[in-house]
Amino acid sequence: MRHKAELLAPAGNLGKLKLAFYYGADAVYLGGKLFSLRSFSENFTEEELAEGVSFAHARRKKVYVCANIFAKNADFEKLEEHFGFLQEIEADGVLISDPGVFRLCKRVAPKLDIHISTQANTLNCEAAAFWKEQGATRVVLARELSLKEIEEIHAFVPNLELEAFVHGAMCISYSGRCLLSDYIDRRPSNRGACVQACRRKYFLSSEETHGERYEVQEDDRGTYFLNSKDLNMSEHLDELEKAGVSSFKIEGRMKSEYYLATVVNAYRRIMDGEDSASLKGELDCAARRPFTTAYAFGENRETVAYTDPESKQTCKFIGIVKGFAGGRATVEMRNRFRTGDTLEILSPSESFRKQLTVKDLCDPSGTPCEDAKLVQGIYSFSSPVPLTAGDILRRRESEK
Repeated sequence: MRHKAELLAPAGNLGKLKLAFYYGADAVYLGGKLFSLRSFSENFTEEELAEGVSFAHARRKKVYVCANIFAKNADFEKLEEHFGFLQEIEADGVLISDPGVFRLCKRVAPKLDIHISTQANTLNCEAAAFWKEQGATRVVLARELSLKEIEEIHAFVPNLELEAFVHGAMCISYSGRCLLSDYIDRRPSNRGACVQACRRKYFLSSEETHGERYEVQEDDRGTYFLNSKDLNMSEHLDELEKAGVSSFKIEGRMKSEYYLATVVNAYRRIMDGEDSASLKGELDCAARRPFTTAYAFGENRETVAYTDPESKQTCKFIGIVKGFAGGRATVEMRNRFRTGDTLEILSPSESFRKQLTVKDLCDPSGTPCEDAKLVQGIYSFSSPVPLTAGDILRRRESEK
């Protein structure tokens, strides 16, 4: 089945924005330097925001800007300037959680579409209707909803766009309303500074044990009792679209280029009707935790990854193609490779999953070599398979 829904990808910086569009995203969401909930991501300067929006619009793509912190009084002067700027560069929407920020945006930038962030915890029909009445054009649904509940919301407010997460990290706290990071590291999650303290392995100690640590185990499976599994709805996009979801959202503004390309490419192919069986295992190629469908099918108590903070990926990111001419690829190295290595191609083109063997390898100075070991060095080698700037080369871990 081909899907009409929007494929919405994260963009932690300008390079990732361009990569997301190359691999098939219809839109990206991103943050400026001050008001998004991912303050440790690189994020965008005003110049980069303008360039990103221009780049997207030239390709008939969209850019949504996060301003979804829970604001304090001191934030509003700069927020007013920010919204004015976003309206001026014609951003396609702004994500907001705070009612005061919503009110300000409507007043100072009336042409901006407002999307209600998942951080606002929209869980029911009345809340969705409320935001629609206030002037919101879209609601990003809370991750705790079932397909049945989403369908009910869509039936109740049919003219409101519904966006739902389909892939990526889940928060152990209710729709991201977490205080753990603030308590442990003095970095408030609701101000964009989450350090993902939930992914850590915890121990128990007391004064009586003189600092000796004991493992904390929720059960005999392990100690990562706050570590949520990763969401994966790739096999259930039909149900989501039938329930009324019009935008499929991928989590991960702080994830790598390789992760972004892998996941966007897989979902784009599924949404375009490619046989899902042919893509089996593709989402395992990037680092992840065990997968879950979370609450899509009702109550689910199996959402915690007890044994490990992250599962190993089945492929290693070797390099990203910068150019191809005369049968030779120019590649920016990310992990070491050598003459004779067999590499696999990650691409939105027909070169996807084709393999090549590294031959005639040259170092950044153009000198023949056997070993590409300079991190982010620009190497070149001959390739019988046509490549395009933005393609990624990876190596199956079982082969090396």
